[in-house]
Amino acid sequence: MTEAALKDGEKGAVLQRDKETYAIVPHFSVGLVTAADLRKIADVADKYRLPAMKITSAARIALVGFKKEDLDQAWQDLGINPGHAAGLCVRSIKACPGTTLCRLGKQDSLGLGQELDRRYHGYQLPNKCKIGVSGCINNCAETPVKDIGFVGKPKGWTVMVGGNAASRPQLAMELVEGLTGEQALAVTDRIIKFYETEGKKAERLGRFIERIGFEAFKEKVL
Repeated sequence: MTEAALKDGEKGAVLQRDKETYAIVPHFSVGLVTAADLRKIADVADKYRLPAMKITSAARIALVGFKKEDLDQAWQDLGINPGHAAGLCVRSIKACPGTTLCRLGKQDSLGLGQELDRRYHGYQLPNKCKIGVSGCINNCAETPVKDIGFVGKPKGWTVMVGGNAASRPQLAMELVEGLTGEQALAVTDRIIKFYETEGKKAERLGRFIERIGFEAFKEKVL
């Protein structure tokens, strides 16, 4: 009898198309890595003879092709925490370089993104929740199609809600603008907690907002 496959997310792994091997995604907050991190990844890829590594659309590094029995040791070899690449939770926060690195940045997207990641990465919710932080109106973190998005402008952060790029894509709506970083975090906490308690299972944030009405949602979280 064939041994049962792991559920997606169990041991930080996702079953691949061949139904035999797994991909794992080490967690790097807002996509920042060091040379030492990359050396560890390369060493693990060589040790387990992985057929592929992939920079994902969410700016993560997926290591593809592990056998089930190698997963525990592979994570020990890496010495890096797993990323939440599956399941009904807040996924890795996507952030552009912002004022830290980009000449066009108006706000510190890496700083805000790291704090959001620290607070919410892996936080369980009715459905997956994707968060994007863009340091200017060019929206390099794909803010308009995130469940919760932040756009840096000269006078502060604009918060967007309800976007997704799933099977029924929709654009996010502007919730509030001109916020400081602390104010943006406070609003985010109210959004997360309201969605957590009132959202239905498998209901994305945008559908939740549609169900209760944008004005009612806005009144509750602002």
